Amino acid sequence: MVLQKLHLLNYKNFEDASFEFDAGLNAIVGKNGIGKTNVLDAIYHLSYGKSYFNPLAVQNIRHEADFFVIDGKYNVDNKNEQLICSLKRGQKKVLKRNGKAYEKFSEHLGFVPAVLISPADRDLITDGSENRRKFVDTILASTDPLYLQAVIQYQRILAQRNALLKFFAKNLTFDNDTLQIYNAQLDREAQLIFERRLAFIEPFNALFQEYYAAISGQAESAEISYKSDLSTGRFMDLLHESLPKDRVLQFTTVGTHRDDFEFKLNNHNIKKFGSQGQQKSFLIALKLAQFTLLHQKIGKKPIFLFDDIFDKLDEFRVQYIIDLVAKSSFGQIFVTDTHEDRTLKVLTAAGISYKIFNL
Repeated sequence: MVLQKLHLLNYKNFEDASFEFDAGLNAIVGKNGIGKTNVLDAIYHLSYGKSYFNPLAVQNIRHEADFFVIDGKYNVDNKNEQLICSLKRGQKKVLKRNGKAYEKFSEHLGFVPAVLISPADRDLITDGSENRRKFVDTILASTDPLYLQAVIQYQRILAQRNALLKFFAKNLTFDNDTLQIYNAQLDREAQLIFERRLAFIEPFNALFQEYYAAISGQAESAEISYKSDLSTGRFMDLLHESLPKDRVLQFTTVGTHRDDFEFKLNNHNIKKFGSQGQQKSFLIALKLAQFTLLHQKIGKKPIFLFDDIFDKLDEFRVQYIIDLVAKSSFGQIFVTDTHEDRTLKVLTAAGISYKIFNL
């Protein structure tokens, strides 16, 4: 799978820009703020139907413009494919494959997979559990349509149950029969989510640990552990036990929406005990494991997007990573950097075809 051409209209800071890419390694270089990251985000946008960095779609439209268009031409399984993602102010975003619009963006997941590494990924370590759940959900949703539907339904039912709890408090009333209907629906979706996440973590952890050991060159033990309320008992029992607390707080306090994936170094939380270099190596290993798992499950090599490649990494470590992803087990690669000479040195040493774009 190769992205051959990319055309941007009014996307972020680009008024009108076109690119023709190499099937191997592509480096986008230029000063900070010039739009390097926006090129990677446009590629990600075509893979997932949304920006990696900005969840508010309308904010991806260039200032003073009324719309944006991202047009990508791919070779997928030796077939020419065109993907166009567009948005006009006041209207819904549209994603088309070969001129035909998807009814649901979820139908598109996994068609042209991509993995993006960015300095912003540090939020996976420093922020709360929601970002870590989203990271895992993105992987599982790309490989398992039933999982994606379960997550969507779970969030819908959860919102309804929370609204019911607020209604009880506001009106000084209680209807256990109605609540039990929501509990049963929530339980059905939660069981699938829990089972899929549980099945995911062991093989993913093995891949992650292999990559972390190779990147860090350290003897420290790195791992990801899955924490869920559902591992402590039957969900219906947990909902029953938490009901007094739920009624006071007016929201659901147990469930898979509270799951966490803990990142540890030597059995300690990496947020508190990991250096910046260790955290960076941890995040890169996460994304390399994501790449490998998607490749195994989907049968396509994801496009690898590496933003600000030298951020908190020395040249030796960057060279090792580029050499690693330049192997035949990886596919098309995109990197960004502020210094062309530094990037050129690393790419030349990798020994594969490459193309440099100066913005």
